[in-house]
Amino acid sequence: MQKLPIFYRDEIISDVKSFSPSAAKPALVVERWLSLSQPIEICSFVPVTPDSLKLAHDTDYVDGVMNGILKNGFGNKDIAVANSCLYTVGSMLAAARSALVSKQVAVAPVSGFHHAGYADAFGFCTFNGLLITALMLKHEGAVSKIAILDLDVHEGDGTREIIDKLQLNDWIVHHSLAYAIEPIPENAEAYLDSLPKVLTEMASCDLILFQASADPHIDDPLGGFLTTEQLRERDKIVFTFCQQHNIPVAWNTAGGYQRDEQGNIWPVLDLHDNTLKECVSAYLGTVLD
Repeated sequence: MQKLPIFYRDEIISDVKSFSPSAAKPALVVERWLSLSQPIEICSFVPVTPDSLKLAHDTDYVDGVMNGILKNGFGNKDIAVANSCLYTVGSMLAAARSALVSKQVAVAPVSGFHHAGYADAFGFCTFNGLLITALMLKHEGAVSKIAILDLDVHEGDGTREIIDKLQLNDWIVHHSLAYAIEPIPENAEAYLDSLPKVLTEMASCDLILFQASADPHIDDPLGGFLTTEQLRERDKIVFTFCQQHNIPVAWNTAGGYQRDEQGNIWPVLDLHDNTLKECVSAYLGTVLD
């Protein structure tokens, strides 16, 4: 791998007036990453179809959201938002397929997955791209066992619900940070110390889907757990382990809600920059700061 593949298309973006910046964040993330002079490559991909969403979700729920009858994760019925989800999920799937082929790593600069349940949207999440990706790869015969490493500070409740409902526990290993430990600063070092054991339990998986969220940061209005240095150490632990053990990993940017005094999300973008740099360092051996 000469360059880190990042799967992005403009159709990922939707115009949502929301507390969460997730719907517009991918364009800002990619713009920032391109300015960093890192060895990355922006790759196109094919969106998933509504039928693909039905692998993980109730048919009536998918049809209702896609037709503007039921609310999406942002609490509205905007069909444009629903259509953008075909691209956010498509990005995650494309990154996973790429990582499996290269046996290394790929990136989906997207958010909005782990709160989406079998038949409902919640917390800025409409469709669970983690499980849709896992199920599509399983149906294609590309994986026999897969791991979801959810290091967002909030519970992956939608992911857990779907895994339990569809009885996927025998081939999906699911770790959600917020279920593992109380995310308070006093527990930060203990959690980082526990990560190698968590990853060891995933070592037999064909692929890890990693939610490299920025919202565990101690200054996040919905987080409050890890310092900037600790968050970067989290990423270093994950990428170094996966690289050394030859476990393919596809990661996304997930949550992050900080804003500066002007209302911009630059603090979140700074944290995503650090994740990118740790990934490049682990897999390509160099970082251009």
